[in-house]
Amino acid sequence: MIKTLATAFLALVFGFLGAATWSYTGLADNRTRAFMMENPEMLPEMVEALRNKESAEQLADVRDEVVTPFPGAVIGNPNGSKILVEFTDYNCPYCEASLEDVNRLVAEDPELKVVVREWSIFDGSEGAARMALAAAMQGKYAAFHEAMFRLGPATPETVEAAAREAGLDWEKAQADAVSDPVSVELARNLSLAQQLGFSGTPAWVTGNQVIGGAVGYDGLKEALSEAGAEAQYTSGA
Repeated sequence: MIKTLATAFLALVFGFLGAATWSYTGLADNRTRAFMMENPEMLPEMVEALRNKESAEQLADVRDEVVTPFPGAVIGNPNGSKILVEFTDYNCPYCEASLEDVNRLVAEDPELKVVVREWSIFDGSEGAARMALAAAMQGKYAAFHEAMFRLGPATPETVEAAAREAGLDWEKAQADAVSDPVSVELARNLSLAQQLGFSGTPAWVTGNQVIGGAVGYDGLKEALSEAGAEAQYTSGA
């Protein structure tokens, strides 16, 4: 995917830009190539920008589905006017590190609604993802989410320990974890992640922005601020 994007980007740079300025210098193409060769560190950033642009375009087709949570799989204000979507995995160390950032944002803004999409891509994490959704069905998603990251990595033993710590009805949770609604949700999250071009966890959506990776508190705060500005501009406020 990245290789394809890089090829497309370079074609644009060397083709369009070179053709547009050739009549003025006769050397534009060579100079552009030389500049890129001398500054190769710019290419990953440019490719990432192009990939984010394409992901944002894909988001327009699935936005409603992305921001609509599995019932109960929310952190913060379930009726909040500001939405941050996180694709997460309990065996992902960067997701665990991001939990503190998410909790800080929620504590600071009573209007923030964090929609968590369980995307189990690491070995051994599907059982935890299923139990998290079972916890959501009992109205105890946040408690399980916190406990699972703290007790992890995800194993049958730590999943049960987190479920009991969160106060789940264990017998009901076991049945719900393998139910059709949970299986459908996991399949949906996989499909959405693929449509948005995500390559790993954590991954985020807010406003028109699609963000891959652990960008930290400052990165998420800035993205939410930009999403709020976009919404205000669109509403004409």
